[in-house]
Order: sequence, then structure tokens, then C-alpha cells
Amino acid sequence: MHIGLDLGTSGLKALVIDRQDHVLAEASAPLSVSRPHDGWSEQAPRDWIAAADSALAALAAEIGLDAVRSIGLSGQMHGAVCLDSAHEVLRPAILWNDTRAHLEAAALDADPRFRAVTGNIVFPGFTAPKLMWMAAHEPDLRRRVALVLLPKDYLRLWLTGEAVSEMSDAAGTAWLDMGARDWSDDLLAACDLGRAQMPRLVEGSEVSGVLRPDLAARWGLPPGVVVAGGGGDNAASGVGVGVVAPGTAFASLGTSGVLFAASARFSPDPASAVHTFCHALPGLWCQMGVILAAADALNWHARVMGSDAATLTGTLGPLRAPGRALFLPYLGGERTPWNDAGVRGAFLGLEHASDAAALTRAVIEGICHAFRDSLDALAATGTRIDRLIGLGGGTRSDYWVEALATALGLPVELPVAGDFGGAFGAARLGRMAADGAGAELATPPQIARVVEPDAALVPAFAEAHARYHAAYGKVREF
Repeated sequence: MHIGLDLGTSGLKALVIDRQDHVLAEASAPLSVSRPHDGWSEQAPRDWIAAADSALAALAAEIGLDAVRSIGLSGQMHGAVCLDSAHEVLRPAILWNDTRAHLEAAALDADPRFRAVTGNIVFPGFTAPKLMWMAAHEPDLRRRVALVLLPKDYLRLWLTGEAVSEMSDAAGTAWLDMGARDWSDDLLAACDLGRAQMPRLVEGSEVSGVLRPDLAARWGLPPGVVVAGGGGDNAASGVGVGVVAPGTAFASLGTSGVLFAASARFSPDPASAVHTFCHALPGLWCQMGVILAAADALNWHARVMGSDAATLTGTLGPLRAPGRALFLPYLGGERTPWNDAGVRGAFLGLEHASDAAALTRAVIEGICHAFRDSLDALAATGTRIDRLIGLGGGTRSDYWVEALATALGLPVELPVAGDFGGAFGAARLGRMAADGAGAELATPPQIARVVEPDAALVPAFAEAHARYHAAYGKVREF
């Protein structure tokens, strides 16, 4: 057996798989977020430990864990867990969606070394600006920082006693030399930090430590259970869904949208707001286009219409060419390709004939056009996509998936029902560490069906996307 732990923002999920990747048991524990000030987002690391303890105890009670050989870790990226020299937590963890350090992020991003070395914009949610914010606003605490960990790596410290991170999660700190897959001494020094305050780095499929004997005894695990490096949430999901070779990608139609592609080379383009990170497997990188409001935008529209998303999309009938109406899904800004936190969404081109169905189609089309923006941004770096797997709740809408395939000009493969998220990918990474294996274990899921682009409508979607892309310049000042 192999355990995967996925530390999310709203909860921790644990699952157990066997050597055939069958999920044998699952458990979860909820987590809450503290928002003491506008733009702040924090969690207490002790709550992560309590959640992991609860979930693992539940698994032990359900099936017994005496055959477990490994544990893999996945989790929310970018958070700052600051520890003193005794490895005591100095303050609540500052999470990925905390925006307090926007001024510090802009200052770091203005230093050309950061984009040159990391291949990415320094976003306010990244780890480095949070330490700079502490220096400005909590100087006494900042001076006591002896170790900075990412959220899932704090769990690792508790599980193994080892301060270790891995490449895919470290990639989101703004301190990693992405091409060299190592900490950058220059970027650390720019934040008044050094390697002594950073965890040791391993690849996601490597052994990072061994489970503490007292914890093994608590949950009924055998001695010598290895803990794998693991991965950041999207990289672990990529391992779970088999996106581990150049040309493979997944599109996640969740609350936000993610277009995630594997790459054999480091080919960044920071100006397009594409995330170029290390993948969770050695010798691989990944690129991500991020749409801040995907299903979130459709759900917003449904609330305004006094309905729900499933009802609105279920009555649209067959896919049709986009009409004159456009929807820009920038309800909370947009990441790729604009990196604009201030822009806001809009309906454009409304007319007397714009009924509820036309507006719903426009919302879906707008989200698909946003994915097209990400596809074009990735393509501009030389990344190709030959195989695209659709994930997330939005894939339950046939209309949405058909529109996405047509907007991208790519078939969308829909897996059979199952869990292919971060916990599953983490369990696979654990198995790789235990077996000394690699990407060959990260096979794609069984595909239930393939949704092809509607060739007759591809030109109409391309024309609508051109209007959509140009509209950003018209609404950005509002």
C-alpha cells in the first residue's frame, strides 16, 4: 500500500492505493482560513498536523495500514511557514492567496534577476515577498526566522524530523533557480536569507526521509515507511493524471481554470504570466496558464439568473457558433496572459435578442476564450499539446467541453469516474520512491470518451476569440 496526503486550503485529503493504483480507502479533515485583515489569509500549522493525524487514524481504523510502504505529500503552494532555531512556529502561516505583500512583490519583480533566474513574475502570493513583508512589519519575528518551509513540508518535518522540500513546490517561492533545480544564492541574499534557512531539496519521486517510529506505531504502520518528496498541488495532479511527458496536458475546469502542460525543457516567458515551474519528476518542467474565474464565473452568472449552473447549461442544446455577445470572466482580475489584478469582467455586445441562453453561452465561451489565451501563451514558448485531458466539475457539462475543444482546436479526453488529484499523484510519487521507479508509473487514466472539436464551428470560435482578446484593452481602464 501507498498513502497520499494532499494538504489543501479547505481540507486535508488522505488516500491509500495498491500496486495497481486502485484506491482502497479515503479520509479527509476540514480546515479553516483566518482573515484577520483585508487581503490576509492565514492558517495555523498545528491545524494541519491535527488534520493529518485525524485522516490517518481514520484510514487505519477502516482498512489497517500494516502493508504501507510509503507516504507521498502534495499541497497548497507558496505559503510561508516560519520557524525559529528550535523549529517552533513563529506566526500563523501566510497562504498562497494572501495579497498583503503586493508592494514587496512589485519591488522584487523590479529586480531583473528574479525573472531571469526563476523564469516567472514575482506574484504577491509567492513566498519571497512574504518574508520581505515580515521584515518591514514584523521585524522582531523576522530576525528570529531560522527555517522557512512550505505547507506540505511542515507536515514532512512532523512526519520525519527532516527539513526537506522538492522542486515543484520550491519553484513557487521565487528563490529557486529553475533551470539548475537548486536554490539561488543571489535571490536568497536579495531577501537577506541564505541556504541555512532553506530546506534540503530532493526530486518529488525521491526519498526525503523515513516515518518516525512513534507515528508509525500510532497508526499501525510498519517500520521503515519512506516519505517521498511529493509535489505541489498541480504537479502532483499532473502525476496523478499521467501528464508527465512533453506534449501531454490537462485542463482543469474548477473554481479557477488551469491549463497544465509537461515540458522537457525550461522555456519561460514571464511577460505572459505563464507559470514555468519544475515538475515533480526529475528532468521535467511544467507550464501553467491560470484563469482566475472559470466555474466561479459560471456560478456567479447562475446566481444572478436565480438558477444553478447545471440547469442553465443543460438547456442549451447543441453547440452553436458564438453570437455577438462577449463575456470577459475577469471577476477578480486575470492571471494569464495579462497579470492584471485590477481588471474586471464585462458583458459586451448585448442586444435585444440577448436572452438568458445567449448570456449563458457567452459566459461559457468567455471562459473557453480565456483557456485559448493560455494555450497561445504556452505555444509562444514552444510548448506543444498533443493530448489534453479534461478534469474538474465543469467537464460534467457537455456543452462546455464541446465549446472548449472547439475553442482550443484540440480533442478533450474525459477520464472514467475517479480521483486523479493531488492525493492520488502524491501516493504515486510515494510508490516511485519506495520502488526506485519513475514516470513509467504515472500512466494516464482510462478514458471514457473523447470530445472532438466541431470542425464547422472552429473558424467562428477563432473569430470570436480574436474579438475577446482585443476587448481586454477596451475594459482595462474601467
